[in-house]
Amino acid sequence: MSKIIAFAGKGGVGKTTVASLVVRSLSKSGKTPILAVDADPNSNLGETLGLDVTSTIGDIRENFMRDPQGVPSGMDKAIYLESLVEQALIEKPEFDLLVMGRQEGQGCYCMVNNILHNFTDRLTQSYRYMVVDNEAGMEHLSRRTSGQVDILFLVTDYSLRGLRALRRIHEMLNSLKLKVTDMGIIVTRAPSELNDKFLEEVEEIGVPIVGIIPDDPALLDFDMEKRSLMELADDSPAVAAVDDLLQEKCPA
Repeated sequence: MSKIIAFAGKGGVGKTTVASLVVRSLSKSGKTPILAVDADPNSNLGETLGLDVTSTIGDIRENFMRDPQGVPSGMDKAIYLESLVEQALIEKPEFDLLVMGRQEGQGCYCMVNNILHNFTDRLTQSYRYMVVDNEAGMEHLSRRTSGQVDILFLVTDYSLRGLRALRRIHEMLNSLKLKVTDMGIIVTRAPSELNDKFLEEVEEIGVPIVGIIPDDPALLDFDMEKRSLMELADDSPAVAAVDDLLQEKCPA
C-alpha cells in the first residue's frame, strides 16, 4: 500500500516546486518506487520534473465521452480505458508520473470515472510512495485517495494571504471526509526569522510549521532554463530543507 504525501495551497506559493523536491529527495534516498501525481488542473508538475506530458486522465475521459463507440472491435470498454491510462503513465528510472488533467465537462461521467478510479487505485498499490500535487479546492484529493492521506503538507509563501488560504483549506477537510494522519505547514521563500504576526496567524490555524524553505536563487534559474529540479545540487538550500523535513516525516 502506498504512503500518500499530498500538497495543497493557493496558486503561486511554490507548492509544485516543493512537491518536485520531495520526489527528488525520496528518489535520492532510495525510497522507491514513487508515483508522482499531478492532480492540479493547471498541470505543472511534469515541467518541474523535466518531462513532456502528452496525455492526461482528463484527455482520456473527454475523448471517450466524445466517441464512446470508438472502442476497438471485440475489446471490453474497461480494458480499453485501462490501456489508455497505462499509455499516459510516464515511466522514468527515478519515478513515474501520472497527470490527472482537466475536470469533467457536461454530461454523465459515472461509468468512465468508475473505471478510471478503480484502475488508478490498483495502479497506486504498486508504489512505495505516492506524491500528489493537488489543487487548492481539494476535490481531486478526496476522490483519488480513497479518503486517506498519510501526510498533508499545506504550502504557503511568506504572506498572510497564503496563510489565510491554508485556513480555508484546513476548514474544508471535514466536509470532504478526508482522513489525514499527519499534517503540517511548509513556508516557502521564507526569511531567516518569521515575524510575530505571521506566527500568530499560524497558531490560529492550529497546524504546526514543519518545514521552512529559504529563498533559493537556483530555483528561479532552473525555471528560466526549463531544467528539471531533479538536477538541483545536493547543497541547494531548498534541497537541504526538504531533505531534513523528509528525514523526520519519512524516515523509512
